Amino acid sequence: MGVSFRETLIDGVLICDLDVFEDDRGFFVETHHMEKYAEGGITGSFVQDNFSHSKKGVLRGLHYQYPRAQAKLVSCIQGSIFDVAVDIRRGSPTFGKWVGTVLSDENRRQLFIPEGFAHGFCVFSDKADVVYKCSDFYYQEDDLGILWSDTAVNIDWPIRNPILSPKDATLPPLKEVADTHLPSFIS
Repeated sequence: MGVSFRETLIDGVLICDLDVFEDDRGFFVETHHMEKYAEGGITGSFVQDNFSHSKKGVLRGLHYQYPRAQAKLVSCIQGSIFDVAVDIRRGSPTFGKWVGTVLSDENRRQLFIPEGFAHGFCVFSDKADVVYKCSDFYYQEDDLGILWSDTAVNIDWPIRNPILSPKDATLPPLKEVADTHLPSFIS
């Protein structure tokens, strides 16, 4: 059993396709193995696991943490989501670009999002349970974000009128975020 890794249009953001063992009882899948993930380019350790339950039409994001940035390994264990990573690293050749993929309980895929990216997802199943590993702890004072509908980023969300938190509805577009609140690209 293992995992295969696919590169995306943004260096460092990876789609992880898990090997699944299925029989008439159900299935088994290994969702993380430090050595196998390191071989695929996902190094470091995860220190916090999060669980999110959302109903259809909910959009969460686009969130990031700075200066104590978090890499994330995201899975949807029930339902279906469109998961997005936006490069917010000042000086990056892909600054302001995004990558998105469907994560679901059917495809059992993961998205790895390195430090220096904003993250968000929307739900298009009746409900969705999302779990994600983080490389650093959550710090409320470092909790930042950018507007989900930022026209300069231009994410092609599969829903038009999402259900948003008051916080997410009022986040600034990327061009209005102070440089002091964005990570730097290190080549």
